[in-house]
Amino acid sequence: MDNYGTHKTPAIERWLARNPRFYVHFTPTSASWLNQVERWFDMLTERQIRRGTHRSTVELENAIRSYLALNNRDPKPFVLTQTADQILESIKRFVCELLTQDTSAF
Repeated sequence: MDNYGTHKTPAIERWLARNPRFYVHFTPTSASWLNQVERWFDMLTERQIRRGTHRSTVELENAIRSYLALNNRDPKPFVLTQTADQILESIKRFVCELLTQDTSAF
């Protein structure tokens, strides 16, 4: 889990105390490689899990195993397709747009 503050609120801490089988592992803020892992699970979810109807845990597990087998036949690394300057420019445009929005309707 990332180090975002919402995961550390008193309500979450109480829930975790009531549910001891869950143990939170916080990742270092510098662990950008985990973004690739998160992206992979997002692809699994979008391409296999949400597209199917799984009537049991066994069916869901079989769907995941099928995706793994297909994905592992011809694995491809995640590659950044933009330069750092392009990414920063995109963020700059987003922030500028966000700051100029009329928020009175919210």
